[in-house]
Amino acid sequence: MDATATVTPFSTLIRTASHEQHTEAETSTFMSDLLGGRLGVDAYTRYTEQLWFVYRALEEAAEALRNDPVAGPFIQSELMRSTELERDLAHLRGENWREGLEPLPATAAYAARVAECARTWPAGYIAHHYTRYLGDLSGGQIIRDKAEKTWGFERKGDGVRFYVFEQITNPAAFKRGYRELLDGVNADDLEKQRIIEECKRAFALNTAVFRELGEVFPLSA
Repeated sequence: MDATATVTPFSTLIRTASHEQHTEAETSTFMSDLLGGRLGVDAYTRYTEQLWFVYRALEEAAEALRNDPVAGPFIQSELMRSTELERDLAHLRGENWREGLEPLPATAAYAARVAECARTWPAGYIAHHYTRYLGDLSGGQIIRDKAEKTWGFERKGDGVRFYVFEQITNPAAFKRGYRELLDGVNADDLEKQRIIEECKRAFALNTAVFRELGEVFPLSA
């Protein structure tokens, strides 16, 4: 048996094993252009729309998984983002924001995979939960800050509420607690490896969304 698999905390394993895919997502052309101020609020709006489809898939499944022995501990109401996303979209697109709202093909594939894991493989759902929510609490704050400064949104107000976790007063402590949940996940070493692979897949699905957004919003020469 590989001693490292039992000694190294699972939260460390999943972070280091998915580092390459995580970096690829973070440094995508679309996200680099968005954070660099080279894209307009319309690109930010379209990105927010895509997030709504993914979080709807994550959170529509949450209640059914609340008592699951594997995924249940991760279902925490203070993380839920759908309501905030809907407030942001109402601000960005108007009261009838749902009209004409369609996911990009990559977004539809991403949301479908989340829903599939939630329905058939709760341990796989954890991989998607981890990549999204811990990312929101960390790198997502960079996006919020940039959006406020670039497009004049009120600080932590409508338009950036997705990134504001009002019920989490100490994000650093919350993230430590989340990593402890990962370390104690109810799964054997083989299942943990499958979760890691699904985590890599989650980042790849996210990167595919960025790629398609980049095709919708190419920078002019």
